[in-house]
Amino acid sequence: MESKTARLTILLDPAKKQAFEQLCAQQDVTPSQVVRQLIRDYLKAHGVEWQPSGPAATVALRKPR
Repeated sequence: MESKTARLTILLDPAKKQAFEQLCAQQDVTPSQVVRQLIRDYLKAHGVEWQPSGPAATVALRKPR
């Protein structure tokens, strides 16, 4: 688990935000949990390896084979 946090600000349509928050509530997850999972999935799909923040923090792009 990450030892530090950083803020990410996004702009989106108010109706889309409301629908997203309602869906998250129905699924008993927070919007932040969903966004963090989406980011992890996106990084993995694009071959980006990362380590949680901390003393040995690293980020590396994996070369295509």
